[in-house]
Amino acid sequence: MIKKSKIFCTNTYKNLEKKIQAFLNNQTDFLSTRTLNSPRAVGDAIENIISENFQTILGNFVDEYSNSFARRAMADLAFTDKDGFFFFLDVKTHRLDTKFNMPNLTSVERLSRFYEDDVNYFVLLKIDYQIKGTKAVVKHVIFSPIEFFGWDCLTIGALGWGQIQIANANIVNIIPKNSRKNWMLELCNALLEFYPKEIGKINERIDYFKQVRKFWEKKQD
Repeated sequence: MIKKSKIFCTNTYKNLEKKIQAFLNNQTDFLSTRTLNSPRAVGDAIENIISENFQTILGNFVDEYSNSFARRAMADLAFTDKDGFFFFLDVKTHRLDTKFNMPNLTSVERLSRFYEDDVNYFVLLKIDYQIKGTKAVVKHVIFSPIEFFGWDCLTIGALGWGQIQIANANIVNIIPKNSRKNWMLELCNALLEFYPKEIGKINERIDYFKQVRKFWEKKQD
């Protein structure tokens, strides 16, 4: 039987969600009138606070911790727990009064390679907030491995090998203790439907530009 992280095979992750929410809401106002209307600026500010303090929030679970990652990296921070499990953490912020938000999560190719090792976890920290005055009030926190996100709230975007996305950040379905094997098989099924559709689109584009070429071949220089 595959050994699993104590954080996610117990209710520890749910307790951490409450702890993260309380920590963020106890912060002094960190927004200005110039930044509060910019979801990106607010997101960056929240991410910086998390990055600087997450080791403390996790407490005794952490063995090693790092928050030094490039902007385009798979994770915003990473840690290893006392049992030797390795966690990549991606922070996603969502302003609740926005009507539609479709955040990218990770490349299907990167994730499939990362999950070849059972000790690896790709974890999403989704922080839902509202703006009140110059304060971001956190209303809800999700701290879960990607395999806890149901496929009814995910989709595949056409970028590179394919990009896993939350279809609508306002609607997220978490399946506690979901099977990673079943989730990955669902990912494969989704891609086996997605790729043929992309091939069809490419063929349409090829045909279109064949016609464009014919048009320009008849043009005088």
